[in-house]
Amino acid sequence: MLLKSINPATGEVVRSYEEWEWAAVDEALDDAQTLWYQWRRSSVEKRVDLLQALAQQLEQQKEGLAFTMALEMGKPLKEARAELEKCAWVCRYYAENGPAFLRSMEVPTEYSRSYVSFQSLGPVLAIMPWNYPFWQVFRFAAPALLAGNTVLLKHASNVPACALAIEQLFLDAGFPSKVFQTLLISSRKIDRVIGDRRVQAVTFTGSTPAGRNVGELAGRHLKKSVLELGGSDPYLILADADLDRAAALCVQARLANAGQSCISAKRFIVEAPVYEIFTEKVCALMKAAVVGDPMEESTQVGPLARNNLRLDLEAQVNNSVHKGARLLLGANPEDYPAAFYPPTVLADVKPGMPAYHEELFGPVAALIKASNVEEAVCLANDTSFGLGAAIFTADEEKGRWLAEFELDAGCCFVNDFVRSDPRLPFGGIKESGYGRELGLWGLHEFMNLKTVVLR
Repeated sequence: MLLKSINPATGEVVRSYEEWEWAAVDEALDDAQTLWYQWRRSSVEKRVDLLQALAQQLEQQKEGLAFTMALEMGKPLKEARAELEKCAWVCRYYAENGPAFLRSMEVPTEYSRSYVSFQSLGPVLAIMPWNYPFWQVFRFAAPALLAGNTVLLKHASNVPACALAIEQLFLDAGFPSKVFQTLLISSRKIDRVIGDRRVQAVTFTGSTPAGRNVGELAGRHLKKSVLELGGSDPYLILADADLDRAAALCVQARLANAGQSCISAKRFIVEAPVYEIFTEKVCALMKAAVVGDPMEESTQVGPLARNNLRLDLEAQVNNSVHKGARLLLGANPEDYPAAFYPPTVLADVKPGMPAYHEELFGPVAALIKASNVEEAVCLANDTSFGLGAAIFTADEEKGRWLAEFELDAGCCFVNDFVRSDPRLPFGGIKESGYGRELGLWGLHEFMNLKTVVLR
């Protein structure tokens, strides 16, 4: 089987890569286990120095890597550069803070000494998506490697060039060969890799259906797993909100990465008194967004990553309109080439429509009217997902209360859009997955919290 790198802006095949035979995968698994025995005994200071060197390599190679992202999955150059800068940030964050996170934790007991020691697990398999082809990998790999684990990356099949570039970055930074390895395999081999005795844990970011399969396999083989899955993030716009700022941030959150993000703003739930004016502001901003070649500096919205994604999104939008949603803007993909989908606004979205229940992975805003705050919260929580949520209000204390106690999500922001941050835990609940990445919590996910007692 060939893994194809296809330019979504043109539909042209950039390059094809031969999928590895099992013998090559088996060798990589052996290497990951062998190197783990050495890597886990390396000093934390050495790992810190290598993470700092990795951050430098990301910055030095930023332009070339941004071009690779733009060419392979359609991310505009400006967004690609920002993604790489964030990868450098997460490397430096763990280099600076990780040693303190790794220190043993004393626990007072009747024994002469009792404490928790944090030890690595071994080779960890990372199954990563195409939408943030560098960030998704680095936000896991930086803490996992600092912890003393080795990493096996099974990246999305449509971004093999990014996957190989990431492995080369680790080598360029001076990491020992085979501590981080990219596996050029399709999903057909993943069951066998997860079940292999040499793999000690699995992290997966992607769709909820695929996450169920990964979680089931990991559970069957008693492997620790972290799942970051889909989302249908609600953004509550209350009647007292600064509507200009709210609209600007909501549209920014909806159009980032052409709407292809689990934590994109997807459902705008607006209190009735400001519903119409907020809708007008959103439409104006969505209409003004520059759609075009991701290689152009002026482009704000590039193509979707694959043409089948465009077809799926088109079906969801058409079905929602058929069931009564008002199409206010966009939804004419035939006017655009290749995998492009225009910024689109659907108003009066209600239960029973795909735009209400399903994740729309593209630049489509779904507007839902709520009669009051209580109904807005009920509408926000009326979803199988639970990744992120946001609230816009002039009453900061009310916003904080709703965020902390009322909204069902792993990440809640007040007067800003949801984003991941190296300093804070990131993950979801319900069908958005389990476990946490980033911060102290993400570092400890793939470690053995070992109890040590001395009498």
